[in-house]
Amino acid sequence: MTVSNLVNDLKKSVQNRVSELLKQEFQLDDVDPAIFKFELPPDEKMGHLAFACFPLAKLARKGPPMIAQVLAGAWGPSNEFSSVKAAGPYLNFHFEASFLSSRLIKACAGDDQYGDSVHGQGKTIMVEYSAPNTNKPLHLGHGRNNLLGIVISNLLEKVGYRVVRANLINDRGVHICKSMLAYKKWGKGVTPESTGQKGDKLVGDYYVLYDKKEKEHPDILEEVQQLLRDWEAGDSEVMELWKTMNSWVLKGFQETYDRMGATFEKIYYESETYQGGKEFVLEALKKGICYEEENGAVAIDLEEDNLGRKILLRGDGTAMYITQDINTTITKFNDYPLEGSLFVVGNEQENHFRVLFKILKKFGYDWAKRCEHISYGMITLPEGKMKSREGTVIDLDDLMDKMRSMAEEEIKGRWENKDIADTEDVVATAEAIGQAAIKYYILKTGAVKEISFNPKESLSFEGATGPYLQYTHARICSVLRKAESTDLVIPESSYSWNAEEIALLVSLARYPDCIAQSAKDRNPAVLCSYVYDLCRAFNKFYYDHPILKAEQTDMINARLGLTMAVKGVLSKTLDIFGITALERM
Repeated sequence: MTVSNLVNDLKKSVQNRVSELLKQEFQLDDVDPAIFKFELPPDEKMGHLAFACFPLAKLARKGPPMIAQVLAGAWGPSNEFSSVKAAGPYLNFHFEASFLSSRLIKACAGDDQYGDSVHGQGKTIMVEYSAPNTNKPLHLGHGRNNLLGIVISNLLEKVGYRVVRANLINDRGVHICKSMLAYKKWGKGVTPESTGQKGDKLVGDYYVLYDKKEKEHPDILEEVQQLLRDWEAGDSEVMELWKTMNSWVLKGFQETYDRMGATFEKIYYESETYQGGKEFVLEALKKGICYEEENGAVAIDLEEDNLGRKILLRGDGTAMYITQDINTTITKFNDYPLEGSLFVVGNEQENHFRVLFKILKKFGYDWAKRCEHISYGMITLPEGKMKSREGTVIDLDDLMDKMRSMAEEEIKGRWENKDIADTEDVVATAEAIGQAAIKYYILKTGAVKEISFNPKESLSFEGATGPYLQYTHARICSVLRKAESTDLVIPESSYSWNAEEIALLVSLARYPDCIAQSAKDRNPAVLCSYVYDLCRAFNKFYYDHPILKAEQTDMINARLGLTMAVKGVLSKTLDIFGITALERM
């Protein structure tokens, strides 16, 4: 029962009526609707939608305020708008509450697809995220990466795309060999089973140990380099150790991914892609796109793009890191009919991706313009930047454990005078609240900004937090449990909606636009802001107006229907975020 975007429908209605009035009042025929411009008034008391008359001034040879006055005066009666008024150069519209309720309440309350669109229908897009190294456990920085990847993927699906969630596992190189060497020298054959540790944590401990040992004995770096050469030569003993330690780490990663809701349809491994790309560079050399330097290195000149020159093959013929990325990206577009490929990677790699996309374009791949780097800022500790090799990272598993523990103490305090046996399982509830705290705190901040993560602030049951959203959902569920009937009754057109109810209806009408904007901008923070405002509006309505004890039956039915509509949109939004919509808290 998917409904269209109601706000867009209202804009089209305005466009049609404006076109009629321009012809009637100003003798202007066939005005191109592309010049029409809509805005949101700075205060909803002024209106729910504003039509700007500036673009019409030259055509009508009148000032925008006069055009607005003429249009308002000639507008006539409308089932869609309760008022149409001129305000300076703008035509301001208040939506008619009964029109909104008749179109929205049933859709929001009963249609899981409300807010979805078909913008990306028939198109496939890849979102690559996580991209961990197999020498350490996932940390809080990976948490932000994963959450952006998860939610951007969910948003793209809501606007119709088929999404391929991909992960590039960085499972080779010097950093991997450092943890291997440390384990080989000082591991004494321990395993995740013998120590009771997750495999990624065990391997990460040896990466930290290597850093400590190298400071004491710098010459062991040569052993690491020899280990890498042996790996590239396929030495059986080295390969066996590498496979064993990698398997430990990947199993550990999967436990963390499962816990936070990260899934992947396609996994690429650097160990399988690192040698590729050379043939593409040599082909570009033949075509004159690249050039050979005196030492035999192959480079590409990107000076005209202010990106300097870039070495793609060393003088000895070995590949650079970017050469591997050239191969992996081409492989992606060969594997899938991609409309686009998104790379969720930290902002320290911005120049790398500018160079990569420019090279691919120069190599003749038209799809290069459809590659996007989803850049994000780092998450810092209060005491500074995280460093894996020094063991100063916030381990993601440890953080989730800590948040669950803090949430458990909080809910036990809230349930102090209640029979906990009658509530949902405390640990499961605490896990859900802890996860919500982490996810919303990270997602509500625009990706480009740095975050200093504050666990206590993120767990607050008040303000812009995940637990606040869950608490609002639980409050709604409590109301519905107490209701004599939850049959959906759409109010008669004569029902008189109050200001708080109208504010909720307008907010619900804006939901499809918010989903579309979040997906377009690749920015979950837009949706985070929307759903927080929706919850604030509902809680104001809840405190100011009785629902189940309202004076008249039609009022009870209207408010229950509105409550169920808010629940539908809130529940769907929490699902997009990967947050559990709790029914009791």
